[in-house]
Amino acid sequence: MNYVDYALICKVLGDSTRIQIVDMLKNGKKCACRLLEAFEITQPTLSYHMKMLVDCGLVFSEKYGKWHYYTLNQEVLHELIAFLTKEAKK
Repeated sequence: MNYVDYALICKVLGDSTRIQIVDMLKNGKKCACRLLEAFEITQPTLSYHMKMLVDCGLVFSEKYGKWHYYTLNQEVLHELIAFLTKEAKK
């Protein structure tokens, strides 16, 4: 990953709904229907948020029949954490 990738992830995480979704996904795979129940938003709005999370690489999407399931991309998450916690270049 590079600075552009990190910036995109940070931009996507700059929305409280998407932060809440990431928090919910920390506990494992979730169906879009379960995510939607936690918010007072429409299905198209949830789809928009999920597309942003998937497009930046932070979340995986799988489709089973008509249902979409989402999981955190642990590799990207750990790389972001490592970037944010390593000592700054001098």
